[in-house]
Amino acid sequence: MVSSYERQRLTELASCAGCAAKMGPDRLAQALLPLTADTHPDLIVGLQTSDDAAVFRMTDEQAIVQTVDFFPPIVDDPYSYGAIAATNSMSDVFAMNGSVLLALSVAAFPAEMPIESITEIFQGAADKVREAGGIIAGGHTVIDEEPKYGLSVTGTVRPDRVWTKAGAQPGDTLILTKPLGTGLITTALKNGNVRDAHLAAAIGWMTTLNRAAQEAVTDLPINACSDITGFSLAGHSSEIAAKSNVRIELNTSAFPVLDGALDYAASGQIAGGLQRNLAHFLGERVHVSTSVPEVLKLLSFDPQTSGGLLLSVPAQSTGAVISRLESANVPQWQVGVVHDGAGVDIS
Repeated sequence: MVSSYERQRLTELASCAGCAAKMGPDRLAQALLPLTADTHPDLIVGLQTSDDAAVFRMTDEQAIVQTVDFFPPIVDDPYSYGAIAATNSMSDVFAMNGSVLLALSVAAFPAEMPIESITEIFQGAADKVREAGGIIAGGHTVIDEEPKYGLSVTGTVRPDRVWTKAGAQPGDTLILTKPLGTGLITTALKNGNVRDAHLAAAIGWMTTLNRAAQEAVTDLPINACSDITGFSLAGHSSEIAAKSNVRIELNTSAFPVLDGALDYAASGQIAGGLQRNLAHFLGERVHVSTSVPEVLKLLSFDPQTSGGLLLSVPAQSTGAVISRLESANVPQWQVGVVHDGAGVDIS
């Protein structure tokens, strides 16, 4: 006999879906402020730069990349949830131009959750870590009423090839490697309003590693990089603009959009994380032209889970980067340019 718990959708156990569960950027910045003064001669990247992972120099030729990410269920299928969580966690390593070595599970599950579901979550994650060239070597699990899963990931990178958010230059082309809209689609799922085809496509993208994109251009000039996750395309672009002391212009007509995402935006399938992004970034940090349709404005601030890489590429290297990505069968879209100035303009 199947218990009522086993029939319950995983997303019904989550107060927020995926990366939309992230603490708002304003409160997070306040909480971390006392720690940003901490320094170490071999800490190449730390809290000071708002980057995707920490980078610590071991030798002149090797540095360690360390990151951690976890969140409540974003889909109902346990295997897919584990695979998405793992893909998202490892993305921070690729965003720093690193390679994955190993990972540790960070897990919290209700005491009555079926062991079969927990096993599938672990299996989905393990399969993705193996695909990335690494291994899950352990972890820690606690009891919690709301399921949560993710990874602490360790990788390596050459100290002279680290990508950060702080190097974008005027004239750069901004290239995005995954379409937008996962937050809108998974919010529709949580509310029971999603179409199966839209959800399947979103899961396909959320379980696509950013490894191929990173490896394709690892040795080419990349001035700055971020993966697009909970703070949205607008928010992560704002971080690049602030840390690089530049102005970023995003062109909504060039945005790649998952099927159904704009329809869900129009019907009000809005995550709490999207509202927090609007409250924090819209205004001085990000300006949206009045000519931009409301659904594209919402898409710009939609919290993504396991989104693509946003690469800031010198104009003279844009052709080479696009060619490498195409050869590696990595989709790519030119979504903006970098200028002198400050902030983000969305038109």
